[in-house]
Order: sequence, then structure tokens, then C-alpha cells
Amino acid sequence: MAVSPPRVVVAGSANMDLVGLAARLPLPGETVLGDDFVMTPGGKGANQAIAAVRAGAVCAMLGAIGSDAFGVTIKARLNASGVDTANLRTSYGASGVAVIMVDRAGENSIIVSPGANSSFAGLSAAETAVIAESDVLVCQQEIPVDTVVAAAQAAQAGGTRVILNAAPARELPPELVAAVDLLVVNESEARAITGSPEPDVAGLLALVPRVVLTMGGAGSWYADRDGADERIPACTVDVVDTTAAGDAFTGALAVAWGEGRDLVDAVRWANAAGAACVRKVGASNALPTRAEIDELYALNT
Repeated sequence: MAVSPPRVVVAGSANMDLVGLAARLPLPGETVLGDDFVMTPGGKGANQAIAAVRAGAVCAMLGAIGSDAFGVTIKARLNASGVDTANLRTSYGASGVAVIMVDRAGENSIIVSPGANSSFAGLSAAETAVIAESDVLVCQQEIPVDTVVAAAQAAQAGGTRVILNAAPARELPPELVAAVDLLVVNESEARAITGSPEPDVAGLLALVPRVVLTMGGAGSWYADRDGADERIPACTVDVVDTTAAGDAFTGALAVAWGEGRDLVDAVRWANAAGAACVRKVGASNALPTRAEIDELYALNT
């Protein structure tokens, strides 16, 4: 079991989230009058790094921000949240931006412009060392796939566990699949990866040794090649905004696994993190603390 707190490194995207709230999502070509607007740092990588810190990890962020005002704000938020940004790159030009629309039921539509995230290519010796010194590496797919592969292979070489949150969905290169210890996907991502019309956990296990399928209000499904096959129900909460629920889940899962929890219990705890997140509007600002996660976990075990 890893010493507490676990050391988590996140290699991924950092964006500025521009969030508009309205009664419903607009149809193509339609304008809908909004209820409110929030601008907050986000991006799956940054969100998961902050989520990991709030859940109890020591966490470093690897990625790239722009040289614009958004980049300054993103880095300041990461630093204020306790994320180690010593190896976060600054790339000349625009930072990544996500334009997010949220309706009153908490459903959302998102457009992401990668900006500086696209420049995060290759790994330096310092970045490779950070990965090798950590307990868990978390990657997503909002950065160049070659960089995801390099990070996962560096982790594998250093004995660091690899969690891949395969979002947004894209083809997984064989060399990446070979380095992944735990795959986290939602239902649409699972369908995209396997080509099956329904989420195919068995098909995913043909690629990687462990899988978590997140199913929103239906909870999560954990399975592995050793025979585990567990459906873990979701926590019941009032849903306000689902934008960062998956990031809260993945960050908490990395912490729980890094602490040495059994993975079924780790998924149950991560479910509580996702549920705690959807009670608030926004992305990084909605990510729950460890106390909030523990409270919901205790109510649902």
C-alpha cells in the first residue's frame, strides 16, 4: 500500500471554461436567453488534478497553458488549489477554452478549443521523473495522443499505475492500451472504443486489465480480468450541473487507488465524489473536498 497521502500526477489539458446557464439547451440555429454566466478555470486535466488534491493527494500537473490572460488565471487557480505546477509549460498564444451550456436539469453541451493543449508534445526528463516518482498517473485525451502514450509508457517503466480516462473518445493506439492499468469511460466512450452499439465491458477487458464504466444516475460498473464484476449504485443528490462530475470521479478514484483501497470500494468512494460535484454549478469550483466525499460515501455504504 502506498504511503498516505498518495502521489498523483495528471498529464492533461487546462482550459478556461465559459459556462452559460439557461432553462434549456438551444437547438441548432436557435438563441436561448440565459439565466447566468460563469467563467472558471477547467479542462479535464486541471479539473482532475484539483479533484485529486481536494480528495487528499499530493498532485502535480503536466500540460501546457497559453501566454494569454486565461493562462495566468488557470495557473493561479491550480496553485491556489495546491496543485504543483513546477512543470506546467507556457506556450506562446491562446490557452485552451471550453464553451459550456448547462440547462436547468444539469445536462450540458460542450465545445472545446484546445489552444495551448495541442502544443504539449514530448516529455522532458523532469516530466518523466515526476511520473516515475508518483503512485498513480492520470491521463485523458484532450492532449496529443503521442504525449499520452509517452506518459503512460514512462509510468509503466517507473512502476507507476496508469489510469486512462478515454475522453473525448478516440481510437486507442495499441502501444497506449498496453500501458494502461485501469480504463475509465462513460457509455458513449465505451461504444466508440469497442464499436459495439451497447457498452461492451467484455470488449474493453480484451484491451485493458481493469475497466470502470460510468453510467451517470445509474452508477458505475467495475470489472477486471480476475473475475470482478460489480455494479455500484450512484448516490442520490439534487443535480444542478453535471459538467465536472466525471473529473471529480476520476480524481477521487486515483486517490483511493493510490491509498491502496480495493478497487470496488475505490469506485464506490469515487461515485460519492461525482455525486458531491453535481450539487454545484461549474467545473473546478464545484469539485468536492475529502470531507464532502466521505459524508456522501458514509450515507451510501
